Amino acid sequence: MSGGASAAAAARIAAAPASCTAAVAVAIAAYQAAPSIGDVVRRALDQVPEVVVVDDGSTDGTGEVARAAGARVLTHPENRGKGAALATAFADLFRGPGRARAAVVTLDADGQHLPEEIPRLLEAWRDGADLVIGSREALFAEMSRPRRIANRASSRLISIVAGERLADVQSGFRLYTPAVIAATGFAEPRFEAESAVVVRAVRHGFRVVAVPVRLGFADGRCTSFYRPVADSLRIAGAVLRARLEGAK
Repeated sequence: MSGGASAAAAARIAAAPASCTAAVAVAIAAYQAAPSIGDVVRRALDQVPEVVVVDDGSTDGTGEVARAAGARVLTHPENRGKGAALATAFADLFRGPGRARAAVVTLDADGQHLPEEIPRLLEAWRDGADLVIGSREALFAEMSRPRRIANRASSRLISIVAGERLADVQSGFRLYTPAVIAATGFAEPRFEAESAVVVRAVRHGFRVVAVPVRLGFADGRCTSFYRPVADSLRIAGAVLRARLEGAK
């Protein structure tokens, strides 16, 4: 993936009507992310006019750092999980008074997802996608072997359950439309929410598109709060429930 391609995508977004990008916000679920959140917020604000950070029970000053960088901060007094934090952001940005954003981009607080890649997701949305996944599939080889195997296996299995070939289902770098969130609910509280919503979106007939993106770093184990056994089991259960719901 060339820097020229990224620049071209950014140029197309810049040339779009101001109302197009103005209708988009970034949402970040953040927990104990004080060292990285400020830089992520500032760079995201170079791409879209509003960044909302949900401080999910942090005790390290994450919310204060995000606010100082220009984000609007929503706070969970206690840690409730990534899914719950994003649900709070969606309720605010899609249904909050005077907001009604046309799309919300989600990215992680640790710097793995590059805000400069947001134009790639916006381009796919403007081309008709309802849910856009920033795929790391081309970078799997740079990940540790266990993480590479887990990502590939989960994407294949969830693709089978959803009934559609999907790349890098575990990526949290995404663009959501309000129609998708309204139809799928985004009900699960932790990491499983992002997998279940993809299955529900496909089963509801939404157009789910994956676009390749660059990363700040390929393997996020050192900065992730993902629990391999417990969260993998939660994801499996949530995905199966989402599939059964679609079969009713």
